[in-house]
Amino acid sequence: MLTARIVEVEAYLGEDDPAAHAFSGRTSRNAVLFGPPGHAYIYFIYGNHYCLNVSCEPEGKAGGVLFRALEPLTGMEEMARARGVHIDGVPSLRLLTSGPGRLSEAFGITRNRDNGCDLTSSDSSLWIGDSGYHIAKIVVTPRIGITKAASLNLRYLIPGNPFVSGPKVSHK
Repeated sequence: MLTARIVEVEAYLGEDDPAAHAFSGRTSRNAVLFGPPGHAYIYFIYGNHYCLNVSCEPEGKAGGVLFRALEPLTGMEEMARARGVHIDGVPSLRLLTSGPGRLSEAFGITRNRDNGCDLTSSDSSLWIGDSGYHIAKIVVTPRIGITKAASLNLRYLIPGNPFVSGPKVSHK
């Protein structure tokens, strides 16, 4: 079994957000983002990476959250095989799930298999659950890796976590 802790996400505000896939309205490609909430929206980017999102708004209203980084908890060897990397400590473990493309590859996430799956069901191929883990602080920053509406403070992360992607953020 592969398990990981969510350590970094970015929110996309649907049809009012020029960086969101739903900005141009509902299509067959982005229909999952229009609800119901709790379902996987998977898209392919740069011709070689899948990205995992979860729909977050009531049926009919678009909105989603992109998973940017995970902290691997179990199944690291399997994740490493899927990624084609060797792990020998935390710096190399970071290569498993730090970044949306890496985490999708580590978990074998594909649009064909996972798009639309119910992330709230433990019977699903992907599942979000509450492990009881608590953190002292979540830091909010502008989103990264985009050009449209990049200044919006919609990136949420655990400060100081070594698995966070992109620019590092201290315990501000």
